[in-house]
Amino acid sequence: MNVKNLIKKYDGKAVVDSVSFEIPKGKVISLIGPNGAGKSTVMGMISRLIAKDEGLIEFEDKDLSKWKSKELAKRLAILTQHNNVQMKLTVRELVSFGRFPYSGSRLTQEDYDIIDKAISYMELEAFEDRFIDELSGGQRQRAYIAMVIAQDTEYVLLDEPTNNLDIYHATNMMKTVRKLCDELGKTVILVLHEINYAAFYSDYICAFLDGKIARFGTVEEVITKETLSQIYKVDFEIMNIGGKPLTIYY
Repeated sequence: MNVKNLIKKYDGKAVVDSVSFEIPKGKVISLIGPNGAGKSTVMGMISRLIAKDEGLIEFEDKDLSKWKSKELAKRLAILTQHNNVQMKLTVRELVSFGRFPYSGSRLTQEDYDIIDKAISYMELEAFEDRFIDELSGGQRQRAYIAMVIAQDTEYVLLDEPTNNLDIYHATNMMKTVRKLCDELGKTVILVLHEINYAAFYSDYICAFLDGKIARFGTVEEVITKETLSQIYKVDFEIMNIGGKPLTIYY
């Protein structure tokens, strides 16, 4: 996927200003930056949930806007920050939605097998017949990830997947993200506020500031005292823990 000169304006002001970068396949890429930096807006345009004003997004060498929705849904899945389902659904019913681009409402045996595997992968067998609104926040997030797994796309977009989760569930969520890449071969693009999660679980980081890319590169290239202090306007110290950078800010 290539993003070229992406621009988005609200009330005449550019909230995303000439953003260009390439998303490497089969890697975990985190978008970081302060509130209002433009990262979630970029994620929205990449997923076609937000219309771009200018620029080009190429997906598999084709303009993203030219893709038919059903075909795109077989290749790219998006999980937004707000996933409150209004219907009374069980975990299994929710996960089944992931198969809609393939079979609609007429599920095949292959669909049921994929649903079973997704539920098992997220260790939700004990909850599959429970209603979503009866689950804890962590269990609910796992159910949504299972739905994304059942959708069986190469690209997975997650907008703040650790939002509103405690440390235990947030850490498990990031371990799952890493498994989606390492075990299932997915390309995972995340919006994250927690810098240490981005540093520990990502392959590449795209750091935003004022609607522009301040730095794009590997974790080692971006997670530096100088870059983070420039972006967040606070002082940082970087330590190395088990071969991974750990940030302390003050």
